[in-house]
Amino acid sequence: MHELVAEVWRGDFLESVHHGSVVAVDGDGHPVLGVGQPDALCFPRSSNKPFQALAMVRSGLALDGELLALACASHSGEPFHIDGVRRILAGAGLTEDALQCTADLPLGEQAKTDHLAAGGHAAPIYMNCSGKHAAMLATCVANGWPTENYLDADHPLQLAARAALEDLAGETVGAVGVDGCGAPLFAITLTGLARAFGRLAAAPAGTPEHRVARAMSRHPEWVGGTGRDVTDLMRGLPGAVAKDGAEGVYGIGLPDGSAVAVKIADGSNRARPVVLVEALRRLGVDVTAVEGLADVPVLGHGRRVGEVRPAFVMAVA
Repeated sequence: MHELVAEVWRGDFLESVHHGSVVAVDGDGHPVLGVGQPDALCFPRSSNKPFQALAMVRSGLALDGELLALACASHSGEPFHIDGVRRILAGAGLTEDALQCTADLPLGEQAKTDHLAAGGHAAPIYMNCSGKHAAMLATCVANGWPTENYLDADHPLQLAARAALEDLAGETVGAVGVDGCGAPLFAITLTGLARAFGRLAAAPAGTPEHRVARAMSRHPEWVGGTGRDVTDLMRGLPGAVAKDGAEGVYGIGLPDGSAVAVKIADGSNRARPVVLVEALRRLGVDVTAVEGLADVPVLGHGRRVGEVRPAFVMAVA
C-alpha cells in the first residue's frame, strides 16, 4: 500500500496528508531505499517523455540541443517554446496542422495570461506536449512512416517507444492507456522508472541515451520553463536528468546512475517536489542548491501561514 509521505500544516494544525510511494536506486539500478509500493504498476505520465524521445533518436530523429530537449518537454508555452515547435515541424516539411495533440492554452500562468491578452485561443501547438508530438511527426517523416495515425499504439513509432522504455526500465510494460495528449501510455513499476532515469543520466558519450540526457541537462528551460521546478532542479544539480509528470509522478537520474522516482497517490502535484528533494537528501545527494524547491508554503489571506512537510521513513530495500 501507499504510505504517508507528506503533511500539510496550517499553523500548528495538521490539515491534510498525502500518501504515496518513493524509491531510490543505486548506480547499478538496484533499489536501495523505498517507501510504499514501488513495485506496483503506475503510469509515468509525462515522466515517460525522455524515453519516448530516446526511441525517436534511436529511430533516426536528427534533432539535438534545445530542440531535442523540447521533444522531452512538458513546456510552459512561452514564445521560445512555440517557436521551437514550429522549427521542428518546418524541418520535417510540416505545419502545425499535422499535430494531433489536444488543443490547449499554454501551461505556464504568465504565458497563458499573455496569450489570452493578445487574443489567443486554445490550439494543439500551445499544449505542453506539442514539442514531443512535433518530434514524433519528424521521426515518422524520417522513416517514411505514416503521419495520420502516429498515435496508434501499434504504429511503428509507438512500438519503438514501448521498446525503449522496456529496455531502460528492465521490465515489461504491464498495461497500456492513453495519455492526456492522446499518445499511448505504458505502465511500469516505480522502481523501473527510477532505473530508467538512472541509466539515461549515466549513459556513455556517443550513445542515443547520452544525447537525450545531455540535451535535457544543458537546456532545462526547454524541458519546463520559467519558474518551473523541473527546470530549476536540473540547473541546481548539474548532469541530472529530471522530468515531472501528471498525477504526482516525478523521476530524476544522476550522473552516477543513481535515481529517484516518486508517485503521490492522490495525484496532487503539491507534495511532489517536497518528497523528491527529501528522497534525494536521504540518498546522500547534496541538495543545497535545490532545497528551496521543497519549500512549498500554505497561504492564508495571501501570506504564509504553514507549509508542506515530508513525512516518511525510507526503509532499506
